[in-house]
Amino acid sequence: MPQCQSEFVYADGALLICPECAHEWSAEAVPEASEPETVVKDAVGNVLQNGDAVTVIKDLKIKGSSQVVKVGTKVRNIKLIDGDHDIDCRIDGIGNMQLKSAYVKKA
Repeated sequence: MPQCQSEFVYADGALLICPECAHEWSAEAVPEASEPETVVKDAVGNVLQNGDAVTVIKDLKIKGSSQVVKVGTKVRNIKLIDGDHDIDCRIDGIGNMQLKSAYVKKA
């Protein structure tokens, strides 16, 4: 089925046609498999999820600043994002930043 989920889809020979979006597809077509979700793991292999609390396991220098995120810093309510730095969070006293999951441990 097309993503529009139109109720006006009709068959024309071996094809199904949507008059609303003009999408055509084979009546025998297998639905495409959706891309599997990426699994983000911490430094010791625990699976992380949005809203988890983590602890920093290494002193992390903040680029462009003289501040350092100290080992043992607890970070609550993380948000997983795509990219090299896969955790978006807010650290008390520092503010919003992104961390790599390789430098945190699930609390």
